[in-house]
Amino acid sequence: MPQVSKEILKRVQQIQIRTAHLVNDALAGEYVSVFKGQGMEFQEVREYQPGDEIRSIDWNVTARAGRPFVKRFSEERELTVMLLVDASSSGQFGTTDRSKSDLAAEICAVLAFSAIKNNDKVGLIIFTDHIEKFVPPKKGKRHVLRVIRELLAFEPQRSRTDIKLVLDYLNQVTTRRTVTFLVSDFIAENYEKSLRIANRRHDITAITITDPREVELPGQEPPPAVLKVMGPIGKAIWWLVRPPTIFELEDAETGERLLVDAADRNTNRGYGILNRKHIDERTDFFRSIGVDTIDIRTDRPYIDVIMKFFRMREKRLRA
Repeated sequence: MPQVSKEILKRVQQIQIRTAHLVNDALAGEYVSVFKGQGMEFQEVREYQPGDEIRSIDWNVTARAGRPFVKRFSEERELTVMLLVDASSSGQFGTTDRSKSDLAAEICAVLAFSAIKNNDKVGLIIFTDHIEKFVPPKKGKRHVLRVIRELLAFEPQRSRTDIKLVLDYLNQVTTRRTVTFLVSDFIAENYEKSLRIANRRHDITAITITDPREVELPGQEPPPAVLKVMGPIGKAIWWLVRPPTIFELEDAETGERLLVDAADRNTNRGYGILNRKHIDERTDFFRSIGVDTIDIRTDRPYIDVIMKFFRMREKRLRA
């Protein structure tokens, strides 16, 4: 592995410190209660007892022994957790104290540390419109720290997004069912069919990361200033001076630019309606194919949202 800068190592340490109490306190027990193991693992054969299910009888052993024996199974607890992380250029966007990509790395750290705490394997796929990095699943704290370093230090070669590509790749490199977290802003197209197919094989959760300015324009911030001038007859006239509200929007993946006037009510309203429609359609689609979602915003704490997700899944499993 290439040498990692001191700055990256410092950021890894900071994330480890910030997420430690979340994993040990807030998420203690939650993770293991909401994700099932790979299936049922054979444990032993024992004599039949009243109340045992007939279908559990091992007929070969029964025939040899001359009396009924049954197979016993236990849940195979070990999981493979795959983190599929979007590294396209739109992830570098952020109008709060962190970018979407920084937040994605921290959330992945929380999930990865939760996984190894329960002796599960963790793997990583970083993607754009190309598979940029694949870290095979392994156990252990040292491995998880490597995963976090990869996320923080990685510099993608491409700028666009292809979610279909990474889902197809997941099915190629995994032979067993995985718990998969797909982390992206989902500013992408034509991935619906692949997500539907992949979710039949894996337990996929979509983690959507959104910046507030992707939902609504800033409008008139900061508040307008007031300028005093003298009129023609010596009377004071107060003019409302608006700050600049012309914004140049740039598509980080294509470079396409557009000028908008945030002070224009129709423009502001239309921008919000269009983006909320996109979010609602995406949410409805995820729900229709049984993909759980965790909706994260860069301007809000994420731990409560993750806790709500875990509790929702636990409640559904109990039902």
